[in-house]
Amino acid sequence: MAVLRVKFTKNKRDKLAQVLWVLNWVSVVTGIILFSLGLFLKVEINKRREIMSEREVHSVPNMLIAVGLIACGINFLGGKICYDCVDTTKFLRWKLLMLPYIICTFFFTFCILVGALMCYSMRTELEESLYVGLRDAMRYYKDTETPGRCFLKRTVDLLQIEFQCCGNGGFKDWFQIQWISNRYLDMSRREVVDRLRSNVEGKYLTDGVPFSCCNVYSPRPCIQHQITNNSAHFNYDYQTEELNLWQRGCRQALLEYYHQIMQSIGFTVLIIWLFELSVLTGVRYLQTAMENVLLQGDPESESDGWLLENSFVETARSNFNIIKNLGKCNQVDTEENGDPNIDVPSTAKYGPDNVPPKPIPVAS
Repeated sequence: MAVLRVKFTKNKRDKLAQVLWVLNWVSVVTGIILFSLGLFLKVEINKRREIMSEREVHSVPNMLIAVGLIACGINFLGGKICYDCVDTTKFLRWKLLMLPYIICTFFFTFCILVGALMCYSMRTELEESLYVGLRDAMRYYKDTETPGRCFLKRTVDLLQIEFQCCGNGGFKDWFQIQWISNRYLDMSRREVVDRLRSNVEGKYLTDGVPFSCCNVYSPRPCIQHQITNNSAHFNYDYQTEELNLWQRGCRQALLEYYHQIMQSIGFTVLIIWLFELSVLTGVRYLQTAMENVLLQGDPESESDGWLLENSFVETARSNFNIIKNLGKCNQVDTEENGDPNIDVPSTAKYGPDNVPPKPIPVAS
């Protein structure tokens, strides 16, 4: 029994073909939108590539770009097919191509759904990439004269000012690295020398942060050095001075920023997926209805259209039997070709009588 059988008259088939022609051209526009969303996301990720590790964070934008380009080609072809389906004689050109086209479109539509789901599942990879990238950027913050790293100080400072954040997970991350270059340390001061010698790795660690961590809404001048020393500043308690520095880490700030972008893109891609699925359903109805018209031989007659010719269970069983028969055919071919791994029965060793041949006498 056919699944979701619908009866079409000649007028309904023509209207369905015309509507699908328009929808396929709209789908070309949605393909351009998918391509644009992927390109926008790729640009946004590349803006922060200095603070991201080399991980698979470009898989989602690359997927959207590829799906968008394929959508333009598939829907352009679909528009041409639906336009020709108004005339039965023109449909004959596409009759053999219709089923492969629908199958390819089905898998393409599935790829759109995968792209939407990837937008919502990218958070873990993005967080790991930001964690490693920010950690390395902070570590090389002081290397302003090293080729390949001289731009990191400016990048990190602009990042902390723009996103109102400090450090990787918080401002205390700066206490664990040397972010002041040795060229700006006064080696004649005993305090500096003692601090360098007290560290196992010879680093100059302080309870201070760069100026870009300062909260612009602080009611007092920013305290960025000796942050944990309450006696070094007047009327100061670093545990209660929440307005002195940005409390949020840059990793969390960037995650929230990208999460909003990914949610918006994912929602848009889901809507496009539903739209493409509806177009695919209409094309399937048009294909089956036109094929039934050809079987009847009267272009003006009514015809039935359906999604599946048999039920889901019967379709699955028939496909399983096809795969099973293919496996049996491969097994028969192997036996006919004489697979050395197949044991030969003992009765077939010497012939039907199972009698070994007599030895040939050798002349003395």
